[in-house]
Amino acid sequence: MDANALGRSMYAIICRNDGIRAREIARELGVSRKEVNRQLYRYPFIRDLCYCDDDYLWYGTIQQTFPHEGLREYCGWYGTVREFYALDEELWLDELRLGCMRVGRNLNNTRGLIHSFTDCRKTMRELVGALHDFGVDCDSWEIAFELRIKRAKWVRIYADVLVITPTHAFSLEFKMKDVIEQDEVAQAAKYVPYLEVVLGSGVDVVGALVLTRARDLYTHAQLGNTTAEVPVSSADMLFNVFDEYLGFLD
Repeated sequence: MDANALGRSMYAIICRNDGIRAREIARELGVSRKEVNRQLYRYPFIRDLCYCDDDYLWYGTIQQTFPHEGLREYCGWYGTVREFYALDEELWLDELRLGCMRVGRNLNNTRGLIHSFTDCRKTMRELVGALHDFGVDCDSWEIAFELRIKRAKWVRIYADVLVITPTHAFSLEFKMKDVIEQDEVAQAAKYVPYLEVVLGSGVDVVGALVLTRARDLYTHAQLGNTTAEVPVSSADMLFNVFDEYLGFLD
């Protein structure tokens, strides 16, 4: 097992357990204690998102469970879809502002930023309404606004909106535009590999670009010079992104 694969496996074990010692990690992976100790202090996700207590037990700051305990501490607003849908706009904005200050989200451009926040909220409420209309049981899903994992030294992860179901996570990059731009397609996909590590192998992560000034748009944009594609939708077609991966209409 190469160093990166070992580090990722160790990180997953730590984040699935409520405290685990290095020797137990080594035993579970069938590797030496020396190899484990080396990665405990080298692998970026362990260095930034794990800690060891006085009893030499290792913990992850974000658990690989559903719901993901600890994720709230890195979000401007975090809760279940049910909690989000029940909040009125003013209270949600107040909580989001406080959360953004807590995670270090710059609120200097207040007028434009609040407009973008309410734009995101409107889109997500319309999505939840459409899911309810189709009988989708989404109330227990996790939803986070302004995810900012940047207190860490090595790991940087940002998402405008993150929706986590038991099987998939949707990292949504919002733009108040009606045209597809390549740098924004790349931005939508940028943190998918990092979220795959944080959320664990049981969750498939999908990055998508949402253009809130477009209408009736649902397509896939090629990611740079690769064969990979990123879903792109207008706000009114966001349901289709979720349906593509979760298959409500099958």
